[in-house]
Amino acid sequence: MDTALRLDATWVDFMLVAVFFAFVLGIGWAAKRGVSSSIDFFLSGRGLPAWITGLAFISANLGAVEIIGMSANGVEYGVQTMHYFWIGAVPAMIFLGIVMMPFYYGSKVRSVPEFMLKRFGPAAHLVNAISFAVAQLLIAGVNLFLLATVVEALLGWPLWATLVVAALIVLAYITLGGLSAAIYNEVLQFFVIIAALLPLTIIGLRHVGGWSGLKEAIGDPSHFSAWPGQDLSGFDNPVWSVIGIVFGLGFVLSFGYWTTNFVEVQRAMASDSLASARKTPIIGAFPKMFVPFIVIVPGMIASVLVSPIMEGAANPNDAVLYLMRDLLPNGLLGVGIAGLLAAFMAGMAANISSFNTVFSYDLWQTYLIKDREDDYYLRVGRLATIGATVIAVFTALLAANFGNIMDYLQTLFGFFNAPLFATFILGMFWKRMTPHAGWSGLVAGTAAAIGFWALSLGSDPVVSLPGQGTAFVAAALAFTVDIVVSVIVSLFTAPKPDHELVGFVRSVTPKEQLVDASEAALPWYQHTVPLGVIALVLVIGLNLLFL
Repeated sequence: MDTALRLDATWVDFMLVAVFFAFVLGIGWAAKRGVSSSIDFFLSGRGLPAWITGLAFISANLGAVEIIGMSANGVEYGVQTMHYFWIGAVPAMIFLGIVMMPFYYGSKVRSVPEFMLKRFGPAAHLVNAISFAVAQLLIAGVNLFLLATVVEALLGWPLWATLVVAALIVLAYITLGGLSAAIYNEVLQFFVIIAALLPLTIIGLRHVGGWSGLKEAIGDPSHFSAWPGQDLSGFDNPVWSVIGIVFGLGFVLSFGYWTTNFVEVQRAMASDSLASARKTPIIGAFPKMFVPFIVIVPGMIASVLVSPIMEGAANPNDAVLYLMRDLLPNGLLGVGIAGLLAAFMAGMAANISSFNTVFSYDLWQTYLIKDREDDYYLRVGRLATIGATVIAVFTALLAANFGNIMDYLQTLFGFFNAPLFATFILGMFWKRMTPHAGWSGLVAGTAAAIGFWALSLGSDPVVSLPGQGTAFVAAALAFTVDIVVSVIVSLFTAPKPDHELVGFVRSVTPKEQLVDASEAALPWYQHTVPLGVIALVLVIGLNLLFL
């Protein structure tokens, strides 16, 4: 098998991809009719059912991280990569639905930074809004870069041309239909992604002789055991490895990402009721726990079937593309290409749609031009979408410099999400936390993560951890520093009065504001908490299965 990464597509494959794009743009055009206000554009008018927002919630995350980053980790770490799903996602998604969504949805805020504004005041709000906006532009670049690599492999176009074309497609449907267009496309894209990756996994396993054949071909038993996960964590000591994965990934990075990241929370905020908003991340948790079988396993298969990957002559980020090239027949290849394009567009669209909301509401309206008519902010949102897409073209070039895209993304999450989660969780459960503590903890935590990361750079780094160890430790450090600084500052500054904290702090919020009375009429298995317990039991079972 040669090392040239060029997909041998025929007219059948191109036709299938063209049909997919026609549906994507058609959904954007259809959604345009439902956009008559800024709330329609940014939050779908808060009118979508739970099953729609639940699938969109998981599809928005089923982008570069899942398809390319996780398959690359599958090449390097095997089953240990499952931790990003079973420890690093599902528990936090359940926590978001049961504990945190009542505050987000019940307070009627339009974004996560706006929650920061009402809980901690302008300083913390501004820090959060700016850091979130910057992070989304960087992560949108990741999705755009990977989208461009697929088009480049398909057509042989130069990188700059594929970046521009891919960006224009995403820009078209978000500018037309706003969040509704993004969400309905995310639901479509979810099924297209499954249709692409499931056959690839099945065909790949047949080529290696099934699961037992894959074990024999790889030969390393650690690639088939999730715990203690020393290759992934970077710790030689198994006890420290488990602590690093559970605390660094499972608590700090995971809860930081899933519970405070507006990219995900925005989908739940678009729900038609509090009950739907709470169930949104929990519905998403069920497919989330099974996604690794169609994204990590192909990476493991590529490590023994694809010559350039086996010989180290190709980037692990290209594992799925090589596998598609070598295994999928024409027709099925078109479905595979459409699936990858769907994944990267879903991820980028989620980044852009959350960016335009935060930029328009939390930066432009709050600090620059206030008290204008609603149509004005709707126009600002559309212009912000265009501007963000242009910037993403340039940030995509940054992503090209990272050998494993997960290293890049985990570094960003450690910088921005880990300290934010510390601020949120302390602020929601400790009414004594003050506005001054809100912004100072965020700044200190982010600075600590960046400082630790800087020590790992260069030819002779002060700190050197293999695997994802640097990202895990940086995130844990950011979280700890944020908590310590927030507590100290709170002890020396004045808190808000209780009446200003209703809806934002658990101890002063009436219980009836945190539940939806309409759930009482539903069967028990449709209630939020039992649904979350079922998901938790399933994910514990999967961990035990791969001990």
